[in-house]
Amino acid sequence: MKKKLLSVVSLLLMGTLLAGCSSSKPTTPAPNDSASGEKTYKVAYIARAQSDSFAAWLANSVKEEATKYPNIKLEVFDGQANDDKENSMIENAITNKFDLIIVQPNSGESQRPYVEKVVQSGIFAITTNARISGIKGASSVDAQPYEQAAVNARAALTQIPQNAKVVVLKGPSGNFHADERRASWQKEFFDKRPDVKIVGEQIANWNKDEAMKYMEDWVQANDKIDAVIAMNDNMAAGALEVVKGNAKYTNMLAYGVDGTAEALFLIKEGRMTSTCLQNANELAEKMLDASNKLLTGAEKEINTDIGNPLVNKENVDQYIEILKKSGTIK
Repeated sequence: MKKKLLSVVSLLLMGTLLAGCSSSKPTTPAPNDSASGEKTYKVAYIARAQSDSFAAWLANSVKEEATKYPNIKLEVFDGQANDDKENSMIENAITNKFDLIIVQPNSGESQRPYVEKVVQSGIFAITTNARISGIKGASSVDAQPYEQAAVNARAALTQIPQNAKVVVLKGPSGNFHADERRASWQKEFFDKRPDVKIVGEQIANWNKDEAMKYMEDWVQANDKIDAVIAMNDNMAAGALEVVKGNAKYTNMLAYGVDGTAEALFLIKEGRMTSTCLQNANELAEKMLDASNKLLTGAEKEINTDIGNPLVNKENVDQYIEILKKSGTIK
């Protein structure tokens, strides 16, 4: 009898608990709402390649900046410097109905039709580092690649010795930044210094390891190399790694673009000549601000640029401090 009574009491208690649970309100916000009750927007950031030091810096800056926007839920994807993979990721982001898709192109023209698909699907699109211009309805946040190279090239006019032998490391063909920086070096330096001879020029795809391989070949093939002219810091650093500790190359000049932490320390050590700061933190700030304005209806289309300061041994400490304050340099 006691057992039956206990069973009845247990069942009644369980029923009460279940009734209480079914009548309680959810304590977490709905998937499309932020904690403050405003709509939450899904944003995809498709990076060119996390193996590229600048692309990694930019992706990390975007993630950090996104935490300041409670109405934005960010997801980051790695294109792995592969057009097919990046294009597939853009298509997947469309299929998964992201509200806004930010694309850092690998080669630009290869991504153009896929960014056009984003706009045609009624999804906001932003291209960055480098922008893909001429897509109606798309926005962009970028720098001025011609001027990024030009600030270096103008300084090099008086720095690179007469009858110098130089090597050139380029980014991917068809990439807006790669093409514009190389065109800038041609117009601002090589056309004005016909005495300078290019003894090696190759596309190293922004990649440090590829730059090292080319530099190894050039060192073997030439009696001297007076300067490395690289379209980004990552490739300049790769070339410098090859001749590290070699007294023959103590006075070799080296130029880059991006202002990565590695490049700034190479400049401070006297091994790299100069770079142009492409501030990933500033790009990220403008990118998330633009995203928020587009998603909330404050703007319909935004196209904006960041600055392009020259960094050399005279002012490098100032820029190291800037990166320290931002948390980029620990």
